[in-house]
Amino acid sequence: MNIQSNRSITPLRQRMIEDMTARKLGRHSQRSHLYSCKRFAAFLESSPETATADDVRLFQLFLIESGASICNRNRIMTGVRFLFRVTLRRHDLAAEIYHLKAPQKVPLTMSRDEIKRLLAMAANIKVKVMLSLAYGCGLRAGEVVRLRAGDIDSAQHIIRIVQAKGRKDRNVMLPADILGLLRLWWKERPRHQDKAVASGERWLFPGRNPGRPLTTRQFARLFQETIKKAGITKPVSLHCLRHSFATHLLERGLDIRVIQALLGHDKLETTARYTRVATGLISAVDSPLDDLGKGRRKHKKAGGRTSG
Repeated sequence: MNIQSNRSITPLRQRMIEDMTARKLGRHSQRSHLYSCKRFAAFLESSPETATADDVRLFQLFLIESGASICNRNRIMTGVRFLFRVTLRRHDLAAEIYHLKAPQKVPLTMSRDEIKRLLAMAANIKVKVMLSLAYGCGLRAGEVVRLRAGDIDSAQHIIRIVQAKGRKDRNVMLPADILGLLRLWWKERPRHQDKAVASGERWLFPGRNPGRPLTTRQFARLFQETIKKAGITKPVSLHCLRHSFATHLLERGLDIRVIQALLGHDKLETTARYTRVATGLISAVDSPLDDLGKGRRKHKKAGGRTSG
């Protein structure tokens, strides 16, 4: 893994990279941590090795006052905390770092009709199968683009998701419709880049660079292009397909623990948030006000019988 630039690298940066590599942090996590420490160094106008507790306090204040979102602010401070806690062994400064609680937002989902319109407007079989995997199997964008041919188990009708978020493997179902789309795509899929690669190791969706899959950014762009063609105006993102997968399964009455396993969530609380957006479940709940109305009607009937 090479996340270093061609320019000269400081001993502190090199040591931090080694610390992250030794702990098997992923490529994206390493880049995020390095960027965070670069932001902190720019704020200090000196090396983080010279930082004081007051510097840490003022930097956290600066992030909020400069308009950083809570999520972005917490991400930056996670990288800075790694630097202090692991690389510099400055536990006193690491203790000065605190995280803010992000507001609980209801996940944005798409209706079944919107999903149908989206899939119907897919530009080609490749886009259709990728969107179908994201919605029909509840996959993250990164999980879709990193699928290899060997991950598809047509005999058992499952898809193996290898080393996903949190370095976890899991299995998800392989619907018959998606298997059919995958077989059609496999016939059309370009092979000039990976002729020498074993069939099971080939990326299902090869990217522009030889030996690399399609990027999540390219996938997101294909999604937005299809959303526009489908005439869907709500501000949805590619991840909304995963939200919709979970919500629609919940509305069908599937056990929430099964949904948790399909999504790969560690905590049931993470999956339970979809109960707040399962409109089918919510709209089916009888209001206690309805009971009051029933009570009045019963009272009138009873009164009528007495007077008769």
